[in-house]
Amino acid sequence: MIDYLHGKLVFKDPTYVLIDVGGIGYHVKISLQTYSQIKDEEQIKLLTYLHIKEDAHTLYGFKNADEKRLFLLLISINGVGPNTGLMILSSLSTEEIEQSILSGDVATIQHVKGIGAKTAQRIILELKDKVGKATDSSSGDSQVGFLNAHNNLREEALKALITLGFPKTAAEKNIRAVLKKTTGEISLEELIKASLKTP
Repeated sequence: MIDYLHGKLVFKDPTYVLIDVGGIGYHVKISLQTYSQIKDEEQIKLLTYLHIKEDAHTLYGFKNADEKRLFLLLISINGVGPNTGLMILSSLSTEEIEQSILSGDVATIQHVKGIGAKTAQRIILELKDKVGKATDSSSGDSQVGFLNAHNNLREEALKALITLGFPKTAAEKNIRAVLKKTTGEISLEELIKASLKTP
């Protein structure tokens, strides 16, 4: 099992990073939470989870232990795979997810793309006694992604939403709706998160 990677940050995208460790490039899927916390430093350390299937070995990366812990709890639920777990962590903050589980807020969890009422109820039922036990209060820093010109921003957000499983037309519609309502500047992370929550 690969528990973490520490190496050179070669490329950063809202859905994945490339890390060079001793001349080997690792493709690591990340959530928007992790993306927003990654600086453009040369060296980076990510906690990882290796998901093994017959046709693929996929690495998932997390900037802090709380996010990884919550991801592992989420994927222990029947019907929640690693990509769905990442989608939940990209749509809601760790604190929002834990609060929703503790308060039995099915609607908030159900707003995440791909999560139906039954899965949301199962997540709450099975994780109510497990979340919030080792919360790291320092993980709640609201760092935002880098700012870009609107066109560039739109393209990056569209690419990320498509990677997360959105149809292109729906992704474009959501991005348009968010930008229409936005006054002033918006970061890439904020744009993607708002687009994920747009009905």
